[in-house]
Amino acid sequence: MCGFVGFIDWAGIPSDAEQWVSRMASAITHRGPDDQGIWLDLPKGIALGHRRLSIVDLSPMGHQPMESSCGRWVIAFNGEIYNHELLRKELEANGWSNGWRGHSDTEVLLAAISLYGVHEALKKCVGMFAFALWHRESRTLFMARDRLGEKPLYYGWLGNTLVFASEMAALYQHPHWKGDINRDALALMMRHNYIPAPYSIFRNVSKLRPGHMLTLTCGSRESKIECYWDAASIAATGQASTFQGSPEEVVDRLEYLLRQSLSGQMMADVPLGAFLSGGVDSSTVVALMQSMSTQPVRTFSIGFNEEGYNEAVHAKAVATHLGTAHTELYVSPKEALDVIPQLPKLYSEPFSDSSQIPTFLVSKLARQDVTVSLSGDGGDELFSGYSRYAISEQLWGRLSMLPRTIRSAGAAAIHAVKPSVWDSALALPLKLAPSRYRFKNPGDKLHKLASVLALRSEDDVYRQLVSHWQDPSKIVPGAIEPPTMLTGLENGPALPDFVHRMMYLDLMSYLPDDILVKVDRASMGVSLESRVPLLDHRIVEFAWTLPTAILRREGQSKWPLRQVLYRYVPRTLIERPKMGFGIPIDHWLRGSLRAWGEELLDETKLRADGFFNAELVRKAWQEHQSGERNWQYLLWDVLAFQAWHTHYRDVV
Repeated sequence: MCGFVGFIDWAGIPSDAEQWVSRMASAITHRGPDDQGIWLDLPKGIALGHRRLSIVDLSPMGHQPMESSCGRWVIAFNGEIYNHELLRKELEANGWSNGWRGHSDTEVLLAAISLYGVHEALKKCVGMFAFALWHRESRTLFMARDRLGEKPLYYGWLGNTLVFASEMAALYQHPHWKGDINRDALALMMRHNYIPAPYSIFRNVSKLRPGHMLTLTCGSRESKIECYWDAASIAATGQASTFQGSPEEVVDRLEYLLRQSLSGQMMADVPLGAFLSGGVDSSTVVALMQSMSTQPVRTFSIGFNEEGYNEAVHAKAVATHLGTAHTELYVSPKEALDVIPQLPKLYSEPFSDSSQIPTFLVSKLARQDVTVSLSGDGGDELFSGYSRYAISEQLWGRLSMLPRTIRSAGAAAIHAVKPSVWDSALALPLKLAPSRYRFKNPGDKLHKLASVLALRSEDDVYRQLVSHWQDPSKIVPGAIEPPTMLTGLENGPALPDFVHRMMYLDLMSYLPDDILVKVDRASMGVSLESRVPLLDHRIVEFAWTLPTAILRREGQSKWPLRQVLYRYVPRTLIERPKMGFGIPIDHWLRGSLRAWGEELLDETKLRADGFFNAELVRKAWQEHQSGERNWQYLLWDVLAFQAWHTHYRDVV
C-alpha cells in the first residue's frame, strides 16, 4: 500500500521539477512512511513520485518508481496484486527469462505488462490498485484503477501540465495549482454526502472511475478512457444466466470463493489483522480467517457508551467464540470529537459520511499492532443487505398499487406528526416487534418513508432513499447537478428486478465513492493498509448470478453470506437489528459540537462565502437545536464542506 504523484508536460519540464514532485509526494507521506522515490525524464516531460508503505518484499528491491527489467516501462503503483506468486509462475512458464530482482508484486506486474501488454495484464491481476505507467519508447502514459475502486486516482490539467496523484492534497503542491470550486459537484455532495466519480470538488480535476484505464499519447491533450472490467455486462450476464445449483451449493461455492480470496489477502511480510464489528460481514471474514490460521487472528473493535451506538459487545462475543486475539477500545465522546479537526486533512476532498470518525478510530487502534487489516465492506452491496432494498421490495411493490392521491394523503398525515412524537409513540411497539424491525430513530425513518409514498417510479424511490438534501439546487444556489450513475451518466444493464437495480447503482457509486473512500483515507491516514476480501472480483461476479430469492431467502438479507457464517458462529450471536457504524452526531451537534457548528454556520460567514443558501442552513440548524427535527446528516454535509474549505484556504 502506497501513494504516488506525478505530472507530464510534452514540452518538457524544468530542472527544478524534482523539487516539485518531492513536495507533492511529501504531502502524502502518511500513505507511505517507509520510503520515497522519484523518477524523472526532463526532456520527455515526465515526473513520477512515490511514497512506500512496505508490505510485500520489505527490501530495497521493492523501491518505486520501478523500471521494468527490459527498460521500456516505469511504474508508480499503489495497492496489492494478491495473485502475484501465481502470476510469477505463469510468466516463467510462458517464457519470461529476464530473472527477478526481488519478490514484490510490483515487479511481477511490470513483467506481466512487458510480456502480455497492459490490457491483458490487467485482466490477469487479482487485487486492489491504482497506477501510473510510462512507456519510454512511445512516450505514452497509462493510468488505471482497480475493478471496484478500492484505490484512488485524481488527475487534471493545470495549463499544459497534466497532474495526477493518489490524493487531492498532493496536487496543491504543484506550483501551477489553481483550484476552482465546482458548485455543481458541491450540489452532488449535498445530495449524497460524497462527490461521485468522475467529478471532484474542483472543476479542473477528475477521478478516474473504477475498472477504467486512461491513455495519453505523446503530444496530445486528449486522453482516451476505456473500461477494462465492465460491471454492467457482468451484472446483466449474471442475472440472465443465474446459478443453477441448490441453495446449499450456493453456500458451498461462496465459501470456496471467500477462502480463495483470503488465501491471497492474508499474505503479507508484516503483521496482519482484521476489523471486527460483530455484524455478518466482518464476522464472516474473521471466522474464515481464523479457520485458515494456525495462530489467533488479531481483531479490533471500538465501542461507545452511548446506547444504540455500541457494537463492541457483539464483536467481543464473536471474538471469544472464534478464539481471536481481540483488542477493543471504548471511546469517550472527547476522543471521538478530537478526530473532527483532523477530518479536512484526512479527506483532502470534502466528504461527510460521519462514520468516517469511528473508521479512523478503529484504524488507529489496529495500527498499534498491525500494518494490514482486513474489513468486511461490500457485503451489503453484493448480497442485498441494506434496509432500503427491503423497503423497496416489501413496501413499494404494494404501495405503488394504490392511487397516487391516496399515497400523497398518507404522506401528508405522517409528515404532520413530528419525528420525535413518532419516536415516543412507537417506543413500546418496537420493543415487542421481532429484532430485525427494531430500528433506531423510527420517526425519521417514517418521515423518509412518507417522502417515498408520493413518488411516481422505482428510480425516483431509490434516488429519494439515498438523498440527504432532496433539492440541492436550493441549498447551493445556481448549481446544476451533473449526470451520475443514478441519472444517466451511462446506460445501466437490463436487470430483472428493482432490488438488483439498486444493488448495481450502489456497486457503481455508493460503494467506491463513499464506503471505500472512507476506509482508504481513514486507514491510510495512520499508515495502515486496509484490504477488502469480499470485493475480490471473482466473488462479485458470482454474487451477480444469484437471484433475489436466494439473496433474501427465508426473509433474511444476505442469506448466502449468513449461511457461511453460521457454519462457524452460532446464529444467536449474530441475529439482531442492523446497527451500522455510526456515532451520535445528532446529540453532539446540540452539545459538545454546538460552538464548533455555530462558528462554521455563522450567517455572515455563509453569506460572505457564497456557497450556500444561508437562510435554509440557519433554519435547519435552529430546528435541530430546538429538537423540532433531526437534521444531523444534512447539517453534517454543510459542516464538512465548511470545515474542509476553511482548511483548504489555510494550506493553499
